[in-house]
Amino acid sequence: MSEPEQLNLFQPSGLNPITPSDSTAQLIPRDANIPIPEGTYQTLEQLAHHCHQCQRCILGSSRIQAVISRGNPQASIMIIGEAPGQTEDETGLPFVGKSGQLLDQILASVELNPETDIYICNVCKCRPPNNRPPTPAEIAACQPYLLEQIRLVNPKIILLTGATAVKGLLGDKRGITKIRGQWMEWQGRLCMPIFHPSYLLRNPARTEGSPKWLMWQDMKAVRAKLDQLQGN
Repeated sequence: MSEPEQLNLFQPSGLNPITPSDSTAQLIPRDANIPIPEGTYQTLEQLAHHCHQCQRCILGSSRIQAVISRGNPQASIMIIGEAPGQTEDETGLPFVGKSGQLLDQILASVELNPETDIYICNVCKCRPPNNRPPTPAEIAACQPYLLEQIRLVNPKIILLTGATAVKGLLGDKRGITKIRGQWMEWQGRLCMPIFHPSYLLRNPARTEGSPKWLMWQDMKAVRAKLDQLQGN
């Protein structure tokens, strides 16, 4: 008697077979309780291919498309946000709405180019309905992708925009106003929590001590640290 066909726990039904370029990686577990081990992906393209198929949480059923990243995969600085908004869901790129436009201006103010000097991604790759914050379960389901992005990009500095990003990577539940601008270490990497650009849009004052002024101080510190690490 022939053996029964092995149950495929990883590939959703109805999808095309995995391509030869993916042959060295595991297929994505649909069940968020099944981990995606470190080292599963050899390339960011491979990771992105699986993210676009992912159904590890309910956000996969409501998204237009998964939002993986933009910028330089060899960048020394990685910026991690919360989750895509409507514009990001439509374009497939993170931080391209009003918040993203402000972020690009902030980076330019310290002579950082978002396309060549930065790699930008989110804790969650799919847009939560009505732009609500992602739930702990959604963050946990998507975290393996984020950890693999960090491993593959290998940044010197990680900037965490807002409390959700901080909690999603570091597990730190303190408010962003208490910890922004502080250097922290995570698995041998330098991390700094910073304000989310959307918070700055809601607080446009530029006076000393304002959120925008504080962000300016933080970004100058980031620029100085990068120069130090690069020996400039």
